[in-house]
Amino acid sequence: MNKEALTAYGMLLPDVLGLLVFVFIPIIYAFYISLHNWNGLSEMVFTGFDNYSRMIKDQRFIDSVWTTIKYALMYVPGVFVLALLLAALLNALHGRLQSFFRTAVFLPYAISTVIAGIVWSFMYNPMNGFLNQIIIWAGGEKQRFLASTEQALPSVAVVGIWLVLGYNTILFLAAIKDIPKDYYEAAEIDGAGAFQKFFKITVPLIKETSVFVLVMCAIGAFQAFDLINVMTGGGPASATTTSVLYIYEKAFTTFELGYSSALAFVLFIIIMFLTLAQMKIMRSGEGTES
Repeated sequence: MNKEALTAYGMLLPDVLGLLVFVFIPIIYAFYISLHNWNGLSEMVFTGFDNYSRMIKDQRFIDSVWTTIKYALMYVPGVFVLALLLAALLNALHGRLQSFFRTAVFLPYAISTVIAGIVWSFMYNPMNGFLNQIIIWAGGEKQRFLASTEQALPSVAVVGIWLVLGYNTILFLAAIKDIPKDYYEAAEIDGAGAFQKFFKITVPLIKETSVFVLVMCAIGAFQAFDLINVMTGGGPASATTTSVLYIYEKAFTTFELGYSSALAFVLFIIIMFLTLAQMKIMRSGEGTES
């Protein structure tokens, strides 16, 4: 092994050790715990795959999965469509104007999720919240928002979209700026309009970024916890109890660490599947383009 290879492996070693210590070993240990009945203090009792068979019959877990899916169906398309449209609009601007709006769009991403959740909770207040004041001023009726089983999940999804919209907009903007201007100039000569250029040139040529944003947003939706925990705590009537929130409840409220580890391991499998799907789609896209 030559000196360059040793240097390369030496530079990779810290990251590899970090992944090993903080990712792979905890995953393996979580699976080991999931095969036991354990409350964190008493001695572990081996139960095999009883925790996995239990989750199939656990209606609250099944409901939490459906809640997570509903949240993802609102969150993922919302982030993707709005970020792509904002990126296209920002790309049409130039100079300081673009810099100003790019910074303004990105700013929410720098806000702590907890702080954002607290602020938006006040804005969503069903009695005298800022949003209800605007609705009343416009001639509408007060809305219950976080106090409603129908409105709570969409209300949280709006805040989640707002927080990450700027980051994903910048990703799309960077991808759009990498497209050669010659394509657009040739399309203009052929008489193509703005919509035709967007759907025939922009969208196809940012496929890899689009897949990345979609999959990362899906993973983020399935990991939704802190924002929901701050704003609703899973309520009202478990209307916003996602899978991760339910896992947290089982681990740190009822101290069923074995069962919560089983739930967490299943969630890891789902996220891993989404990541592998991303890699497969990107590779197939590269094969088609070549």
